[in-house]
Amino acid sequence: MMFDVCVVGSANIDLVVAVEHLPEPGETVLGRNYREHAGGKGLNQAVAAARAGARVAMVGALGHDAAGDMLAGVLVGEGIDAGNVARVDEPTGRALIGVADTGENSIIVAPGANASVTLNSLVACRVVLTQLEVPLATVQHALQLGRESGAITLLNPAPAAALPHELLRLCDVVVPNQHEEAQLGGIDALLASGVRVVVSTWGARGALVRTRHGERMIEPWPVQPVDTTGAGDTFCGVLATALAAAGSLDLDTVAGAASRAAAAAALSTTRAGAVPSIPTAAEVDVFVRATSAD
Repeated sequence: MMFDVCVVGSANIDLVVAVEHLPEPGETVLGRNYREHAGGKGLNQAVAAARAGARVAMVGALGHDAAGDMLAGVLVGEGIDAGNVARVDEPTGRALIGVADTGENSIIVAPGANASVTLNSLVACRVVLTQLEVPLATVQHALQLGRESGAITLLNPAPAAALPHELLRLCDVVVPNQHEEAQLGGIDALLASGVRVVVSTWGARGALVRTRHGERMIEPWPVQPVDTTGAGDTFCGVLATALAAAGSLDLDTVAGAASRAAAAAALSTTRAGAVPSIPTAAEVDVFVRATSAD
């Protein structure tokens, strides 16, 4: 079976607390509205791709615990192939998330089972999508297998980290935010390393698509955010889906895919949580039509 997107990445339980403002170092703040949601960058991106209409497979790891059972149920419920999601003798990953009244967040991730993610082979797919919440060796191996199979290789370099040239040269598309872009030396450095396309996300200011041959500014979609958790992952999952459908990395194609991804990400910020906030393709269609009409 040919999948549109194979996501190699993390799965967590998000422990979310709303706060008036995010604490400074050494500061204690009172929270409210504690919630637990499915999350993790890999799971978020897999769900975003599936809700965008892609056939999705995931490679990951869950613990032998109630949290692992819950996340396995999410994968099944979203129609995501979990044949390569292992169950291991480590606790399922957790993310501790504070969400300020402005919608901004602060996140601490405890990897748990995610530190055990490995792969020996890759399912047939059009796009391989990975991030940095699983071991770097696994990320590099996934990109290598994707490159060898002819798939588009897409890396979301989050959490921010310095990356070796040997890994970056395996990436067709890199999707950093501004902090991650700076950590990697900037767009010019990424393109010089062999990356074909950089899609730099700027949050409420939109995004920039750049290749060696030109660039396109992606205008932001106006919303009033309540929670930005998972917005970047929504962007990546929808982008991967659009690129899988297009099968092309020319500048106009990627710009169109990035605009739809930005619309989905913006819509996700109007809802609380990571997985619970991810819109379907139909919801994005309605949002785009309504916003364009305005």
